[in-house]
Order: sequence, then structure tokens, then C-alpha cells
Amino acid sequence: MATDIKAPTFPESIADGTVATWHKKPGEAFSRDELIVDIETDKVVIEVVAPDDGVLGEILKDEGDTVLSEEVIGHFEAGAASGSSDKAEKKPTTKESSQSEASNKDDSSQTDSNDGALSPAVRKLIHEYDISPNLIKGSGKNGRILKEDVLSFIENRSQSSSDSKSDVVVVPAAAQGDRFERREPMTRLRAKIANRLVEAQQNMAMLTTFNEVNMKPIMNLRSKYKEEFEKRHDVKLGFMSFFVKAAVEALKRFPAVNASIDGNDIIYHSYQDVGVAVSSPRGLVVPVLRNVDNMSLAEIEGGIRDYGVKARDGKLSIDDMTGGTFTVSNGGVFGSLMSTPIVNPPQTAILGMHKIQERPMAVNGEVVILPMMYLAVSYDHRLIDGKEAVGFLVTIKDLLEEPERLLLGL
Repeated sequence: MATDIKAPTFPESIADGTVATWHKKPGEAFSRDELIVDIETDKVVIEVVAPDDGVLGEILKDEGDTVLSEEVIGHFEAGAASGSSDKAEKKPTTKESSQSEASNKDDSSQTDSNDGALSPAVRKLIHEYDISPNLIKGSGKNGRILKEDVLSFIENRSQSSSDSKSDVVVVPAAAQGDRFERREPMTRLRAKIANRLVEAQQNMAMLTTFNEVNMKPIMNLRSKYKEEFEKRHDVKLGFMSFFVKAAVEALKRFPAVNASIDGNDIIYHSYQDVGVAVSSPRGLVVPVLRNVDNMSLAEIEGGIRDYGVKARDGKLSIDDMTGGTFTVSNGGVFGSLMSTPIVNPPQTAILGMHKIQERPMAVNGEVVILPMMYLAVSYDHRLIDGKEAVGFLVTIKDLLEEPERLLLGL
């Protein structure tokens, strides 16, 4: 009897998904909890595993098709896998046929490991760059090779080639004067990011205010205690935890910056759930640190580190990125000196951090070289007035330039 394979239950924030990769073909057997198909949403890739042993039957939704929450995407015959295995064990063989089958099995298993378990995107990349899959270490479930693994391998290989002094140089076609174009579909995440950014600019009265902060006090504090901090908490002391903590304190003083708009209503939040923008191989994602007011600097740093690892490995869940009342984005890690970050709806503000750069500053009538950072707050002017936005940013500046205020609640 055929059993339905259904798409997962999507939360309210996700309308639908796209079938990314079928890891089994019709007629192939699988075991309970074995990965069958990947569903890509605008936030994460969800792995659908087998509810029981069986054999894949009809596929109703092909790769690239849109699926709704709990929609039937295929069928399988429950329990058929074990039956197929029993029949295979009872099949008589001669010595000659056994050797032939063993040889064929080795060849086919190598082919399957190289191509059969790979998604179309991965197969396209390895064929385009002439890479043996056996050279790539997969970070997916059961060692499955993901697109990010191939891109990382290509990047590392290019870096190694540029550092090598070997006389053998592989010259790409473009360097020989050829002109070419490569077309590939935009990922669902990238398309969603594009739509949300455009919608935010079209539907908000967005403004940005700037200020600058002297990072010397934070840098001195970090330099003094970073080794002891890491030994005590098993996590490095970075700058992000100070900014997140300062932002939370400022949000408590300016609740409109922590609010959101729902139609004609304003929703004020009694908690501070801060989204931290993280760059991943699939695009920009914003996992959320929850109840940050109750978190220590070490807990904030640990949360950010864990989200960074999850983003790199494609392991972020829907719950990790759902919600959030405010966002902090650090373009400084890429060398950005100044930018105007775009608000992440339904939030009404976002803080942008930037590169620390030494500049001559006038201090008590004297020119002093200080490590300075430009700060930017983009906000929805429909809800937040300029006075509140500027006051919010100045509060963050004051807390960072006198970090003892964070400890004393001043």
C-alpha cells in the first residue's frame, strides 16, 4: 500500500517552499530516517527523512516545483526495502558471475558516490570545474556533498594555485580572450532577500542617522581581559557582544525603536530579541538571540559563534531565524567604512557597525589619533522620530565609550 510523503509543516512566516533535491529515485529503497528530499524555503533548507523503511514510488513534485505546507510530494511502499533485500540475498551466483557482479558493484558504487547522491547544482559545479567528488569532504548529513562544500573546495584550490610557485598554471578560458556567460536560477533565499529589501524601501519612510564612536576604551578592556575571558568561558571576547548589549540597553530607553508596525497598530515588545546578520554561502541570514537582556557577554558571544557555524554548515533552523525585534549588522568585517543598512521588516530599526579606522580627532584642544568607528541607524520614520533615533544612537555611543556604564546600568 502506497504511503504519502509530505512536505514539512511550515510556520506562518513561510508561505511555501521549493523541492531542491530528491536523494532517491523511483524504485530505490531506503531505511527509516534516511534523507529522501530537501525542501528549500526562503530561510532554510529542510531535510525530509523517511518515516519508515520502504521503496520510493511515484514522485509528484519534481525538483524546482513549489510546494505548500504538508502537501503530498510523493509516495513510497512501506516495508518494501526489507523484502527487496531478502530476495537479493537468496539470488544464486556462480564464482564467475560473483566476480563480475563484484566488479560491476565497485564501478557502480563509485559512480553512485560521485554522481548519484549529488544534487543537480553540485553535479553542475563538479563537471564545470572538472573536480573529482572523492576529493571533496561533504558536510551534509551522512557526509553528503553540498554546494557550499564544492564552492569552498574551488576557492581553496584557487588560493593554493595562486600561492604555489609551480610552473604548471591552469589558465581559465576567459583569460585566453574567450567571452562567456553562465546562467543559473536565483536561489529561493536570494530571491526572497531581494524581494524583502525592495519591499522595505517601498513600504517604509526609511531614514539613516550616523555617529561615530571611540573604540579605544572597548579595545583596551578587551585586550586586558580577552585571555582570561576565553579561559573562563571557552569563547573569544569580540566586539559584537558589547554592541549587542549596548543596543539592548538603548532599546529599553527608547521602546519605539524596539517596536513594530502591524497595519494601523503599533506593537511594543517588553523583550529584546536581537537578530545578528550573518553571511552564509547561501546569502545573508539573520538568526535571533532571544531575551538578550538576560544574557551575559559570554552567552552573547557563544550564541553568535554557534549561529556562525550553523550558517556556514547550512544547519540553521526556521526557529533560529523567526522573530526578532531589532537587528545588528556588522559590515566592518568586510572592510565597509560606512553604509546605510536596510531595515528588516516588521522591525523598525537596524544598527550598522563598520570598520575600525585610526583617525585624527580633537580631544581637549589637542589632535589625538584614535580608533574610530562610524555607526549608522536606519529607522522607519513612520514610527520613530529623528529625535528618538539620534538619542538611541548617542546612547549606544556613550555606553561604548564608557563601558562601565553597561555594568552599572547608567
